[in-house]
Amino acid sequence: MSKLASDTAMVMAAGMGKRMRPLTATQPKPMVRVAGKPLIDHTLDRLAEAGVAKAVMNVHYLADALEAHVATRNLPKVTISDERAMLLETGGGMVKAQGQLPDPFFCLNSDNIWLEGPRNAFADLSVRWNPDEMDALLLVVPHASAANFRAKGDFHLDPLGRVSRRRSGRIAPFIYTGIQLVSHRLLRDAPDGKFSTNVLWNRAIEEDRLFGVAFTGKWFEVGNPQSIAPTEAALQLG
Repeated sequence: MSKLASDTAMVMAAGMGKRMRPLTATQPKPMVRVAGKPLIDHTLDRLAEAGVAKAVMNVHYLADALEAHVATRNLPKVTISDERAMLLETGGGMVKAQGQLPDPFFCLNSDNIWLEGPRNAFADLSVRWNPDEMDALLLVVPHASAANFRAKGDFHLDPLGRVSRRRSGRIAPFIYTGIQLVSHRLLRDAPDGKFSTNVLWNRAIEEDRLFGVAFTGKWFEVGNPQSIAPTEAALQLG
């Protein structure tokens, strides 16, 4: 196995899970079960399989249940970034947790499900990582490898892998998987309080320092209750 660029991942688990209602009325979205286990365990198991030793997980909505669920886990060892007082969104969440995170660190959503390709997702990012050129490296996937995805895509990649956003009215060939490798440089001079990572990405795009790499596996969007059954069926086929 190739050496990973980081031994730590931030896991975004603080959201309200509104698109997953009514399943999230009494449980946080990362605890919704798909193929027999909670979404958060799909994510943490993939980190463990790749050799990522530590995870920093932010919590807000129904935080006690989520914190109790991961408390006994040893690989990765989970520590908490507590956002009970205020939900900080993706950018603010990374900034709050920055003191617990090495440079660079992986960052991923807690509701991701994917099947690995020839290399695991974190190896795909690590092989391509160049801190001299990049503030962040996004794992993206072409439409053909994105199950349950019905939108127009997120990004274009130039021949060097630099990211640009989908133009209005167009279809972009790549979809963001929710997984990235992040330099602390991306977080410099960040806004206070809650804000989206898009604010930091936009600056990195302007500076030609936001890059993407195409994932070699299959990725499933599990954003609403209707996406669970087709995901489970596809996982059975494996």
